Amino acid sequence: MEGTSNFQRGGGILLHPTSLPGPFGIGDLGPSARKFIDFLAESGLTYWQVLPLGPVMDELSPYQSTSAMAGNPYLISPELLMEDGLVSEDRIRKIPDFPERRVDIASVLSWKPQLLKDAWKNFEQGVSSLDQEFERFCEHHSEWLEDFVLFSSLREVTGKKAWTEWNEGWKKREPSALSEAREQYADQIRFHRFIQFLFFRQWQLLRNYAHEKGVRLIGDLPIFVAHDSADVWTFPDWFELDERGRPLRVAGVPPDYFSPTGQHWGNPLFLWEQMEASGLYWWKLRLRMLFESVDLVRIDHFRGFDQYWAIPATDKTAENGSWVNGPGKKFFDAMIREFGTLPVIAEDLGLITAEVNTMRKECRFPGMKVLQFAFSENWQQPFLPHNVESLSVIYTGTHDNNTTKGWWKKASPEIRQNINRYLGFETDEENISAALVRLAWMSPANLALAPLQDLLNLDESSRMNLPGTIEGNWLWRCSNEEFHSLDPNFLREWTEISGRA
Repeated sequence: MEGTSNFQRGGGILLHPTSLPGPFGIGDLGPSARKFIDFLAESGLTYWQVLPLGPVMDELSPYQSTSAMAGNPYLISPELLMEDGLVSEDRIRKIPDFPERRVDIASVLSWKPQLLKDAWKNFEQGVSSLDQEFERFCEHHSEWLEDFVLFSSLREVTGKKAWTEWNEGWKKREPSALSEAREQYADQIRFHRFIQFLFFRQWQLLRNYAHEKGVRLIGDLPIFVAHDSADVWTFPDWFELDERGRPLRVAGVPPDYFSPTGQHWGNPLFLWEQMEASGLYWWKLRLRMLFESVDLVRIDHFRGFDQYWAIPATDKTAENGSWVNGPGKKFFDAMIREFGTLPVIAEDLGLITAEVNTMRKECRFPGMKVLQFAFSENWQQPFLPHNVESLSVIYTGTHDNNTTKGWWKKASPEIRQNINRYLGFETDEENISAALVRLAWMSPANLALAPLQDLLNLDESSRMNLPGTIEGNWLWRCSNEEFHSLDPNFLREWTEISGRA
């Protein structure tokens, strides 16, 4: 049994590409992403962690995607499209007055798809030399791509209706109905193939650039998938659905630190026996896609492989759920037989049992430690740096936490006192972020990560996500001024002193 390989001591930054600065309303895979990699390299840092990269719904949550395999079209860089001759410079200059520090969802959802359609029209007219590369991409990814592009096309022509509201032939995937749809919507289908080609082409170029600079990319695998996704539509027999295709029970977590009523995610639950009977085909395909795209994979809600919280689908909160056994360690045994070493980080936060800890340790996966959780109890608290084992990833905070400055401002007097005692000096809202970053870097954990917001000492207004809420999440962007204020020397000294360079 082998877990994460080559898990060498290092440091990095957590930043989703949507938060990068730029003129197009949402961060993307273009020049700003390369400049960010340059900053990491100059700082001596070797990791960039992102959130899930799949196609998002209108709320932009990366954890509610229409596909577990596909890429997010909104991350496609207009500037790289111009470099490929797919759009003109004049075309990408015609942009709305996008705000700099927030994603304006309505404007982005209107402007970006039209730009991509213009790029597609130009491609069809032969303005670029990408034809053969496009065909190779489609052939290589046909195993998941064909169902996804058909799903996306049908979702588009029905006005984004859920697949359970489609006509019976499409909903139940009757071969004659799907064959007719493929013929009727051939143009839309080819367009969606092209968009996926653009995303993965730009992503691989970015990954190659990162590797040239000595930076490795950490991806994110949400254990569950959205109900309104190509995956559930394509493989309904592998999910807990009623005869109409609607979830019987859904995923979430019980009440905890983040939410007093728990988190009601709404994702359909897996039928593990049926998945195992298929040889875990979908899981192997999913992991293969990820391992082709990133260097390490953070498994979100790792404990769900041991037990998961099942909530009646009609409930509005997660309070009345119950624990149900998952596949356990045998799932990871099967994946290791398939792939060999698994480059995995286990997200093991929240209510973690001895069984979950045993599964993680037997798989040799590093777990996660979050400094914002470290100062509320006693000096034996497992998140305190002196108690952290080397096979760990330590964070100041994650995308689900407040920024460190925002957290400190809301912390109780007791927690502030514990922080001061542990650090040996008085903290305030101006020095707390740097103090926790330094504490993470000096810890025994092999990998130390901090959200970019903490390097900039930003307050709660720059928080990425508040679990249990829908509005206002996933919108934060780093401004150009903030981005250019980043000083690599600030981190490089700590990175070198702590042996993370």
